[in-house]
Amino acid sequence: MPLSDNRMPTLMGKYKVPHLDAKGEADHVFSDLGLPVTFLLTSFYWDNFIYFGMCPKKGPDGKLAITLPMGDKKLPGIAAEDIGRCAYGIFKRGREFIGKTLGIAGEHLTGAQMAAALTRALGQEVRYNDVPPEVYRSFGFPGAEDLGNMFQFKRDFNDYFCGARNLEVARALNSALQSFDAWLAQNKTRIPLG
Repeated sequence: MPLSDNRMPTLMGKYKVPHLDAKGEADHVFSDLGLPVTFLLTSFYWDNFIYFGMCPKKGPDGKLAITLPMGDKKLPGIAAEDIGRCAYGIFKRGREFIGKTLGIAGEHLTGAQMAAALTRALGQEVRYNDVPPEVYRSFGFPGAEDLGNMFQFKRDFNDYFCGARNLEVARALNSALQSFDAWLAQNKTRIPLG
């Protein structure tokens, strides 16, 4: 997204989504050195519900909710351990993917679908709280602006973003690829409820 595009703020003077743009900015270094490289595009880590403060939180009404600025768009997600398994699958295939870009995800789910899965796994209602990206950016936690822009990009360019993260490719690389429900079955007790 060009810096002149004002749909989302420019951060750090040169990025729309710093933690994504900086990675993309570095890709050419590997290619320029002539290294046999495969670029791996990952997805939202479901582990963020455990470690990154994205767990369901109680609202003023006492009900649990997850809050994302995704509207009704799908968010590609994956278990962090499956990223390593997919990378291993690339290495096992030898030279087949050198010079290629592969995108992986375990599932593409809407916020409402994730909330429903969390409800089933946790045994208590979890709602999906959709907020505009500008509200998400204003939450004030470290990285809120970066993540607000990231979610906005994923929402606004949903067909492109989901299309670049192919579920069949991920399954071919990792036959044990987990669905969100399977990941929740293994990790539900680790999710803090705020």
